[in-house]
Amino acid sequence: MYEDEDGSEEQPKSSFSIYVAEGDVLFKQGEYKKALESYNTALEIEPTDKGCLVARSKCYLQLGDSQAALKDAEAALSEDKEFIKGLYQKAEALYQMGDFEMALVFYHRGHKLRTELEEFRLGIQKAQEAIDNSVGSPSKVKLENKGDLSSFYKQDESKQKGKARAGYSKPIKQDDKNKQRDRRNKSQTSDKTCKQLLGELYADKEYLEKLLKDNDLTNQDTDSGKAIYDLVTDGLNYLDTRTDFWRQQKPMYARKRDKEEAKGKGKDKQKPSDPAKYVLKQLEEIDEALADGRPQDALKLAKDTEKTVNKLSDDDLSESSKPDVLSNLQSCMGNAYLDMNKVEQALTHHKEDLKIAEKNNLEDAKSRALDNLGRVYARTGKFQEAIDCWEKKLPMTKSALESTWLYHEIGRCYLELGNFDQALDYGEKSKSAAEEAEDQVWQLNASVLIAQSYVKLNDLQAAIDAFERSLDMAKLQEDEAAVEAITKAIEDTNEKIVQGIKEGDEEAEKGDEEKPVEDKDWSNLAGDKADDDKPSDDDNKDKDSLLDKDE
Repeated sequence: MYEDEDGSEEQPKSSFSIYVAEGDVLFKQGEYKKALESYNTALEIEPTDKGCLVARSKCYLQLGDSQAALKDAEAALSEDKEFIKGLYQKAEALYQMGDFEMALVFYHRGHKLRTELEEFRLGIQKAQEAIDNSVGSPSKVKLENKGDLSSFYKQDESKQKGKARAGYSKPIKQDDKNKQRDRRNKSQTSDKTCKQLLGELYADKEYLEKLLKDNDLTNQDTDSGKAIYDLVTDGLNYLDTRTDFWRQQKPMYARKRDKEEAKGKGKDKQKPSDPAKYVLKQLEEIDEALADGRPQDALKLAKDTEKTVNKLSDDDLSESSKPDVLSNLQSCMGNAYLDMNKVEQALTHHKEDLKIAEKNNLEDAKSRALDNLGRVYARTGKFQEAIDCWEKKLPMTKSALESTWLYHEIGRCYLELGNFDQALDYGEKSKSAAEEAEDQVWQLNASVLIAQSYVKLNDLQAAIDAFERSLDMAKLQEDEAAVEAITKAIEDTNEKIVQGIKEGDEEAEKGDEEKPVEDKDWSNLAGDKADDDKPSDDDNKDKDSLLDKDE
């Protein structure tokens, strides 16, 4: 800790990264409250760091505080309105608050800036579904003008009569008011509806309500009773807010409608009623299957979807979007085959993806296809082909993070091919891009690639320096596996340095033993070797040894 002129303590800037890294680890472990404390401490050092604000916003969402999550997301966007992570986090916070319309707006903004990111596409889909479930889709809502407005006038008259009769009434205790409010809230959501919405959580709700009725256990006159009462009410309030959210997201009539459609309208599977919505849903399920490690399921879904899309007319699916969908499906099938270790089939589908993209000028699809082709070639040891694909993709990158990954993979391929100078060059490029993206993990990866390149170039001292920088990064990120691997690499490099020194000494000694001793005028040595700027180390060693023998 340091102290400024006023005597107040100020934490060093380096501790900011430590607290952020600590929070990230705790968040991944599900320790959201502890992670929140780490992010709070980090933001005390750097209050405007947008990456940390987004991280804390995620914590708040996991803890159910969507208002605080929204506040942090907006703070992250205060200086940079196009900060992608901030846009996505704000959309997520708005969605969790039940403000589906505004969430949809920010999902669209992010998707417009980064069309290749699946998160925004899926966000648009779920927000649109929530809106349709709440108010109905335009195709299903029919406005009708029936009857008159006399009933409204009668209601107004009855309200006015009720107000005129106001007079003295018995005061109501605060506890009674709370009970009445609870009864009103409970009447808004019936037990049957609540059970359907909460699912397995309904049993928890019943248990908490039972605890609340136990006056001995929740007696507020005692400290323990008050603490239990507060915990129980907090739990019930959380379940109530979740119930309200799920009711808005997908009302019961929407659930009933989906069940009826699944039963009665599943007969005509050849042509979906809403093709665009069908395609989005299928792509989401395919992505989910791939992410869950179910490539066979993903492949089957992709093939079935491709058959359906090919049967759709231009009226069902626009002429411009149909090739994009088919290209996407080819990519999914290629990834599924690669996960199944069927490389040739994977190459076939990724090449078809590239062919469709080039034919229809789909820049994002072309970038994706080149990326996937490079992965397949690199996986099968065809490193030059992988380099060719990835170098074509480089001008299409849209972010520093995407560039750092590409530079790193190209550098790795050059390292495998024995082109160590190129590997070092791309390692440096990857590191610069990672620093621009403020991504610590890729800074570490790039630094290790640089160190490995130096080792291959036999610049062992430069390799040691690069490995030591990598080791500091790995320790900061608490990556134990990386720390162990880098420590081993440093030890191996040091052994090479020591071995090289030993071999040099042995060769020098061997040369001294074999060389005959003779008198020589060492003052003319420089004249004998006029082409050299200075004598070599071996010459100096030979000279010293001979002089010793003369003495």
